[in-house]
Amino acid sequence: MKLSELLAGFALSSQTDLHAVNEITGLSLNSRAVVADNVFIALAGSKQHGLSYAKQAISQGASAIIFDPAGGGKQLFENSQGTVPMIAIDNLGLVLGDIAARFYGDPSSLMTVIGITGTNGKTSCSQFLSQMLEDCGIIGTLGWGEWSNLHKTLNTTPDALAIQSIFAQLLSTGKKTVAMEVSSHGLEQGRVNGVRFKGAVFTNISRDHLDYHGSMENYLQAKLALLQTPELAFVVINLDDAYSEQILAAVPHTVRVWGITHAADSSKVMQVHEQIRAKNIINKLDGIEFDVCWQTETHNVTIPLYGDFNVENVLCVLAVILALGASLSEATQKLATLQPVAGRMQQFGGDDQPLVFVDYAHTPDALDKVLSSARKHCQQDLWVVFGCGGNRDTGKRPQMGACAEQWADKVIITDDNPRFENGLDIVNAILAGCKVSDKIEVIQNREQAINSAISRAKMGDCIVIAGKGHEDYQEIKGERFPFSDSICVQKALL
Repeated sequence: MKLSELLAGFALSSQTDLHAVNEITGLSLNSRAVVADNVFIALAGSKQHGLSYAKQAISQGASAIIFDPAGGGKQLFENSQGTVPMIAIDNLGLVLGDIAARFYGDPSSLMTVIGITGTNGKTSCSQFLSQMLEDCGIIGTLGWGEWSNLHKTLNTTPDALAIQSIFAQLLSTGKKTVAMEVSSHGLEQGRVNGVRFKGAVFTNISRDHLDYHGSMENYLQAKLALLQTPELAFVVINLDDAYSEQILAAVPHTVRVWGITHAADSSKVMQVHEQIRAKNIINKLDGIEFDVCWQTETHNVTIPLYGDFNVENVLCVLAVILALGASLSEATQKLATLQPVAGRMQQFGGDDQPLVFVDYAHTPDALDKVLSSARKHCQQDLWVVFGCGGNRDTGKRPQMGACAEQWADKVIITDDNPRFENGLDIVNAILAGCKVSDKIEVIQNREQAINSAISRAKMGDCIVIAGKGHEDYQEIKGERFPFSDSICVQKALL
């Protein structure tokens, strides 16, 4: 592709540099990854502008540079002595997705893309969808690729350039659908601009990332941007969520609404086109059993998963399957084959050992749902081992402490990912939400905390290890040390 073709409609036609470059071999945001005839993309970063690395990009063979004049970019350009064409594009971060989509042949338009957003449940829903749908790719927290074969990503929603490259690779391997987790950061920063979503799923909305968004209203508005994607045909909304009314009000009239619920009655039925309801929910030692009702049909379902919130996740997935044309009978048969997701209510032990769940719950609402669900599978005492991440939303810490004390019989507060904070300061912030209680203890070393809980718990007890889920590291002072809750639990149960 020629540079002039790539940037037609994005850059001013008067920029003669557009025609100075013939074929380009690729796009790169990383100056160190540039190879011959690549175009280097220089964004306005929060700490440093990408143009600061222009010299390195040119030395490695960049044939042109596209840059954002904001954030000091204009000054860097004026002071530069670049030997390649340098093209200024206003709001480059917001249009990069569309530019990248053009370069890669608009791959998402050739697949059925389902965007999944919400505070909790995104990963479970994307993983479940990939198990239920034929030739389904995944992009999300656990990585990108296909079920049981994922490549790691740095963020839940990768950068706009990486996303289009991933879509192109998924398409080349025959993927017909893609289940994509869409974070509030990704939406607000325009990372998913250029993605052609056919369906959207709103799992739930509760407190998270307020260190970035500043308020729940801003957080919600960032999520609602998913509804404004032009090609969107349907949306699945959890009607039992506290923010469902606001989400329903924001749905364009051209989008078909599927509502899911397990409430006894819903006043929002008239606001949806289709409703799927779960009733007669039974928590068993081998999973959850419930009845699914849609239109005039009712089917009994048993899923090998734990937690009432997984009923909501499964209903969201079921709604997507039905919206894509499957029958209820066909879809419910597949539900029985679902496999648990790593670090999401992942079960260990049981029988003659305490029942242990490893879960990613790292928000007040997620911890509340995990502990209340674990209580239903618990025959004796409920334990919880958890901490809070450093350099993140500090206001949720006392809320999580109060939640743990409310549900659990034994609470061990430990380190999560302290990052650059003092771990004890984080612990004290959690304790600020707790009453003086002999059920609470502090063991900062996470491995020791997990071992202590498992060694002291009795048969019939249930232990929830919360906060890190699938993560295989612990981040301390800028360094990631190998650590896995799941591996630690398995060793302790030996």
